[in-house]
Amino acid sequence: MIDKSIKIQRTQSVLKELIPEALSTLDDEMLRGVCVIDVECSRGKYDAIVYLDGSVYDEKEKSYILSHLHRVQRHIQTHCMQAEGWFRCPSFRFYFDDTLERQNKMDVLFAKVEEELKKGKKSDD
Repeated sequence: MIDKSIKIQRTQSVLKELIPEALSTLDDEMLRGVCVIDVECSRGKYDAIVYLDGSVYDEKEKSYILSHLHRVQRHIQTHCMQAEGWFRCPSFRFYFDDTLERQNKMDVLFAKVEEELKKGKKSDD
């Protein structure tokens, strides 16, 4: 069981490097600039969820990117198979990960709360 887990982690790590490499070979400037945050493979490695950084794109750009990534999926798979000598490659599902965006918003909120707390302490003195 541990061996399978290690194999999946290795595959995820390799895909995390190969997918941006494959994207960099495309003519589409928007797709070349997409940042892959993480990759999660299913147990059988038939499917992989690819998480992308969406913090720099608006909704229209995100929609464009997702639809075009779906179109070039075969190119990405071929690139990965050739680079690693694989006979098959997982099917990719692309999602924008907004965790970083939410974290940044939380950081801003905490900074505001901290400032207000400091103001409150100064007025108490």
